[in-house]
Amino acid sequence: MEVTGLLKQKGDTIKVSDKFTKREFVLTTEASTPYPQHVSFQLTGDKCSYLDKFNEGEEIKVQFNLQGREWNSPNNGVKYFNTLDAWRIEKV
Repeated sequence: MEVTGLLKQKGDTIKVSDKFTKREFVLTTEASTPYPQHVSFQLTGDKCSYLDKFNEGEEIKVQFNLQGREWNSPNNGVKYFNTLDAWRIEKV
């Protein structure tokens, strides 16, 4: 999948475990409409550095995979979570 928008926010790289790091960022799509969308993506592992060459406010194109998972909550039953896992970022 692919989307283009303005880089709104870049997070820091977070070490989740010895073998897993992630970095989140927010992309604003439909910025010129009355209802802009602020979409959160993540980069993992060696891809965390992909954001280093981009500045907030720049227009970028993000290619990503949509991932979903199920979690059985002891108190609230089954819950579902989605992740937008970016794997390529380009300047527009």
